[in-house]
Amino acid sequence: MSGAGMAGMAGVGGAGAGAGGASTSPMCKTTPQTLKEAGACSGRLIGTALAASHLNEAQYQTTAKEFSYATPENEMKWGSVEPSQGAFNWTAADQIVSFAKTNGMKVKGHNLVWHSQLPGWVSGLGTADQVRSAMVNHITQVMGHYKGNSTVVAWDVVNEAWENDGSKLRDSPFSSKLGTGFIDEAFKAARAADSSVKLYYNDFRADGMNAKANSIYAMVKSMVERGIPIDGVGLQMHTGTPNPPSTPADVLQNLQRITALGLEVVISEMDSHVCDGLTSADQKQYYHDIVAACVAVPMCTAITFWGASDKYSWLNSFNETNCAGKDPSGCLWDANWMKKPAYNGVLDALQGK
Repeated sequence: MSGAGMAGMAGVGGAGAGAGGASTSPMCKTTPQTLKEAGACSGRLIGTALAASHLNEAQYQTTAKEFSYATPENEMKWGSVEPSQGAFNWTAADQIVSFAKTNGMKVKGHNLVWHSQLPGWVSGLGTADQVRSAMVNHITQVMGHYKGNSTVVAWDVVNEAWENDGSKLRDSPFSSKLGTGFIDEAFKAARAADSSVKLYYNDFRADGMNAKANSIYAMVKSMVERGIPIDGVGLQMHTGTPNPPSTPADVLQNLQRITALGLEVVISEMDSHVCDGLTSADQKQYYHDIVAACVAVPMCTAITFWGASDKYSWLNSFNETNCAGKDPSGCLWDANWMKKPAYNGVLDALQGK
C-alpha cells in the first residue's frame, strides 16, 4: 500500500475505538516501560513468536522479556513434534515453554492441525480411519503433554484451513479424507484432551471484511450454534504483498461481529512489511490503529507480533513479498535490536493514546 493510502487511514483505529463502545482512556497508573506493562493496562496479553534456536542469545532474551505471551514459531508444528508416527520429540517445544514459565509469560500452542509442515507419513495415510486416528492421537498426545501446565493457556487447533478466496477449504489429507467435518472433529478431540485451555481457529487474509473473513465467520458462527467447543479466532495480519492490508475500520468491524458470537479474538501473527512503499510513519500509524481496534473490543484479548526483530523475521526468506532484495522490515525492532517508530505506535495504542 502506498504512503498516500496509509495516510488516508490515519487515526481510523483510534476513531473506531470510540465508536466501538469500549473505553480507550489511559488505564495505566504509572508510565509503562515495556509492551507487556502497557498491555496489562487494558488486560491484554502482548505476545511474540519465539524460536528455540535463538533463546541462548542475550539480546533475543532481553527483547523477548518485553512480552507476556509467546507462540512457538515452528517447534510445536506436526513435523517438529511427531516426525515419525507415534514418536514424539518435545525438546525444542519444551525449551520455549520453560523460557516462558521462567519469565512469567503465557504460551499459546501452535498448531495442531495444518496442511503445511506435515511429515510425509501423514500424507501417506490411505484411509479416512487412518487419518482420523492419526489426527486425534496427535491432538491427544501433544495437548496431553502440556495438560496441567499453567503456562500453556491456549491452542491453535486448526490452522489456515480455508483457501485464500474463501470459496472452499484447502485440499489437505484432512479435508480430502474426512471432508469438511474434520474441523469439528479436531475441536472435539482437543476439548476431550484438555478441558481447561482456550481453543482457537487461526487463519490469514481474514482480518478485515472480505470473502475469506465472511466464510470463516459463517463457519465459527455455525460451530457456536451447534455446540462445537471453540473459544476464539486468531486473525494473523501478515500485511503487505501478497496479503492486502485491511483498513483498521474493517478490522474493527470484523472483531466486533466475531466477539458478538461470544468468541474471543486474538491478533495472532502480526507483521506489516514496507516493501510496498510504507514509510516508517505509515507503519507506525498502521500498527497503532490495529492495536487500538483490539483495545476497543473487550473480547480481543491478545496481540501477538510474529517475531520481535527484523534480524530473524520469517519475512526475510518469504519469496512472495514485493521486496526484490529490500529488507522487509516488518517487526517492531530493527535488525540491530533498536526499537522502531512502530514500537512507539503500539505502546501508545495500548495506553489509549
